[in-house]
Amino acid sequence: MPKLRILVVDDAVVMRKLITEALQQDPELEVVGVAANGSIALQKIPQVCPDLVTLDLEMPEMDGLTTLQEIRKLYPDLPVIIFSTLSQKGAIATLDALSFGANDYVTKPANVGSVTEALSRLEQELVPKIKAHCRRRGLLRAAAPRPAGGWTSAPPAPAVRPAARPVEVVCIGTSTGGPNALAEVFSNFPDNFPVPILVVQHMPPMFTAMLADRLDTHSRVRCHEGADGQLVEAGHAYLAPGGRHMEVARSGASLRLLLHDGPAENSCRPAVDVLFRSAAAVYGGAGLGVIMTGMGQDGLRGCEAIREQGGRIIAQDEVTSVVWGMPGSVAQAGLADRVLPLSQIAWEIIRQVRNSR
Repeated sequence: MPKLRILVVDDAVVMRKLITEALQQDPELEVVGVAANGSIALQKIPQVCPDLVTLDLEMPEMDGLTTLQEIRKLYPDLPVIIFSTLSQKGAIATLDALSFGANDYVTKPANVGSVTEALSRLEQELVPKIKAHCRRRGLLRAAAPRPAGGWTSAPPAPAVRPAARPVEVVCIGTSTGGPNALAEVFSNFPDNFPVPILVVQHMPPMFTAMLADRLDTHSRVRCHEGADGQLVEAGHAYLAPGGRHMEVARSGASLRLLLHDGPAENSCRPAVDVLFRSAAAVYGGAGLGVIMTGMGQDGLRGCEAIREQGGRIIAQDEVTSVVWGMPGSVAQAGLADRVLPLSQIAWEIIRQVRNSR
């Protein structure tokens, strides 16, 4: 297949050079143009016909958010990956950009010590996201998700099991495309939701706090960034803070959150597997696991643990996932009791919680 054509938009010469060099290391990618601000980018898009745009948010003349909104008016299907800074301002701008139609984001390499390290960060974080979004548009050969151990034919169907215990906790894991997916799911929860909700969304520190605040503003369920030792209560949602694993643990007669800096799993901290395993150990068969859009296989082992205890699993379908890596690996392993489009996930969660009680 022809190389993927990338337009790089950033007002900093150094960043344009870094991004260009990182992308040109991959034989499947080609930088077909650069632009120092949004106005130039909008002029160049019809000239170079990119398959994807990388877009800085902080630029003179026309900033990234304004540029993104114009791109969405003129080129609604053109993938856009934004660059943001690891700051409170950057986190807010990133969530705004995702709500305005950005497909994904990457944080700018900062304080990495060397150009070599910066290039390595970009190659590890940006390149896979470019390929994932272009693959979704059919511009790159599809790579089917394969769970550990592999499968050689049609994935197995989940075993028929007796009715589960009453649901006492909902655990949600997501990554790429997750902030918007979570916003849609949470907007449909009722204010009398009878169990706690524990969430892992792969995001950096500060970003998760801003996301929890946004979910709290637009949901009838109270949403918090999780804190170590925090009491787990029904009708509340707890989002794992960026950079820390989150588990649930018994403390006398109550349940509390346990945050720690254990080793990354699936190259992630927080990791979905860590949360789901702890929920399976504490709640047994009373856990409902939900795995949504995201790259990689984080959550696969955690879903296995929940099912082994008799709990249930819902996975997002391929059509509505930004990247069908995480839910795809669970579905292909035969672990999902239901594979549903995003629009049906909240209602299925509500149905299973209510019908089990």
